[in-house]
Amino acid sequence: MNIIRTLAVAKKETRQIIRDSRSLYLALGIPVMLMILFGFALSLDVDNIPFAIWDQNKSPESRDFLDRMTSSGYFRCVKQTENYRQMISDLDRNVISVGIIIPFDFSEQIKKRGSTQVQAIVDGSDSTRANLAIVYLETIATTFESDFKLQALTRQAVQGRVTPPIAPRIRIVYNPELKSRNNIIPGLIPVIMMIIAALLTSLTIVRERETGTMEQLMSTPLKPNELVVGKLVPYFAVGYIDLLMVYLMGQYVFKVPFRGTLLIMFFVSSIFLIGAMSIGFLVSVIASNQFFATQLALLGTVLPTFLLSGFVFPVSNMPLALQYFTYIIPARHYITILRAIYLKGVGWGAIVFPTLALVIFAMVLTPLVARKLGKIEL
Repeated sequence: MNIIRTLAVAKKETRQIIRDSRSLYLALGIPVMLMILFGFALSLDVDNIPFAIWDQNKSPESRDFLDRMTSSGYFRCVKQTENYRQMISDLDRNVISVGIIIPFDFSEQIKKRGSTQVQAIVDGSDSTRANLAIVYLETIATTFESDFKLQALTRQAVQGRVTPPIAPRIRIVYNPELKSRNNIIPGLIPVIMMIIAALLTSLTIVRERETGTMEQLMSTPLKPNELVVGKLVPYFAVGYIDLLMVYLMGQYVFKVPFRGTLLIMFFVSSIFLIGAMSIGFLVSVIASNQFFATQLALLGTVLPTFLLSGFVFPVSNMPLALQYFTYIIPARHYITILRAIYLKGVGWGAIVFPTLALVIFAMVLTPLVARKLGKIEL
């Protein structure tokens, strides 16, 4: 590969990028826009669930149970009702997501038997929110019952205080606040980089063919690999600027902790960018026009990255065949690496396999693009 010819192609492509200012603005503006939209709008935290309560008992015990729900931070009492029909009406109108009915013998039963029942009507139209609401309710109810029994045993004890046989001490590591944003932002970076890399490079070759300059390039002593590398260099620089922008936004706008090493992150990002841009080049070689190239890049990169990388939907919840298929999605490995670097601060030893997968992907795809380019029909 001749370095002079490669740099000449890179210089030509850089001028083309600067000349097409609208595409450059989009390349630099889309990452900021996506970070703002996803960072602020997308949250997997389920809290402040609105609920209504029908307290038929109106005892200190029932008020204690209500206080536990509201003080947990997971539930927000929006109204107290006096009949079942009004509660169902509020559920239908999305005023509340949960309805709690405390029976008239609540305090009597818990004093007599140490346990009682509370009816909860949960809106199941949002299954994720409903499942979490049920888990929160069961936890609050179990804790309330256990504390009541413990207090009763303590009052009956002759000396000292009765302690439960098992007292769990839970320690949450890596994300102790359990903020979904700390998990979303590192996963969002690969999605943004794939969108930028694939969409920008998907128009390079097909644009040359439509404008008639591809014939001139192919008539020169340029080799296919020199043309690919020369065109990749300026877009690689743009991709690195985007990566730096989203990293700074994650640090200073969304306050996501970064516990790893910047050198490892940027090195792995370089490998991912090469593979992502090679996908765009391959699309540009195959496509017959710019419109088809854009649509193919969207379908072939953005959708698989968003749906099959583990960014939003856990890979372990997918069908087994689809789980194996996700191994060919480079964003899956990149997301695994970034989340490990961001939240766990791991070194090379913990990310060997996903890094190797990215290297193999880039080493296979880049020569394939050069081979396809050498067989292109003008």
